[in-house]
Amino acid sequence: MSNPFILMLLVLMSVTLNTTGQSLLKLGAGQNPLNLYLFSGLVAYGISTIFYVAILGKLNVSIVYPVVIGLTIISTTFAGVFLLKEQVSTLQWLGIGLMLSGISAIALGKVAAL
Repeated sequence: MSNPFILMLLVLMSVTLNTTGQSLLKLGAGQNPLNLYLFSGLVAYGISTIFYVAILGKLNVSIVYPVVIGLTIISTTFAGVFLLKEQVSTLQWLGIGLMLSGISAIALGKVAAL
């Protein structure tokens, strides 16, 4: 097993780059198909995938996928609200809270098994 700090850093990098990619793609949507936002978003996704594959080499996909994707959904929601000025309903925030509970249970379940 690798250093837990390194694994958390890889997860954080993957989530951050994935969220950045989502936000850039949103900014580039509806413009000329060859714009800097779309290109940058695709590059961010590509680099995120490299980090994701590195994590998969160290942990089970049944742990990595829900944690990375769940955290990406949560961080992308926050990016939508604060950077893109999107509206998020109370019910959606409740869903974010439930996702945090699920991600915590999955991650803590892995830690408890060690």
